[in-house]
Amino acid sequence: MEEKLILDEKKIKKILIRISNEIIETIENLEDLIIIGMQTRGVFIAKRIIEEIEKLENIKIPLGIIDISLYRDDIYEKLKDISLKETKLPFNINDKNLILVDDVIYTGRSIRAAIDCIMDFGRPKSIKLTTFIDRGNRELPIQPDITGFYFKTRPKEEIISVKLKEIDSFDSVFLKFIH
Repeated sequence: MEEKLILDEKKIKKILIRISNEIIETIENLEDLIIIGMQTRGVFIAKRIIEEIEKLENIKIPLGIIDISLYRDDIYEKLKDISLKETKLPFNINDKNLILVDDVIYTGRSIRAAIDCIMDFGRPKSIKLTTFIDRGNRELPIQPDITGFYFKTRPKEEIISVKLKEIDSFDSVFLKFIH
């Protein structure tokens, strides 16, 4: 599979700083903020955002983790391939402002599943969506509130691959061409 580098480590860091600042500007009361990362890379992006906000605002922000595997609308097609990961929301989310973090938004279906998952834990005051990469081509009417980088792809011909040092030992984003 052929690939092209889109973002390097330096650009990724700049984007995460900008996202963190946008969250600070967007949320009225940071005391009621909870950031939730979607498994897998969304969790690590969420952790980096939390670190940046905590550094800038001298505040402690809780991290939630969700696995949407059982909430997917194609669960029965992928049942044999499901590998469940941790979901961890060990705090009350009622009346809190949530930031849901994912690495890449495409059709919107994963975000719909994530919202369903979150709502099983309570009724937040608000949920704002932050995505590191928006690759366009929605199938559902779901849009991020904060986007790190927009890069429209051709469906079924191109994919975005986010590499993070916590998993992949380096930070980069690639455009991969499917032949």
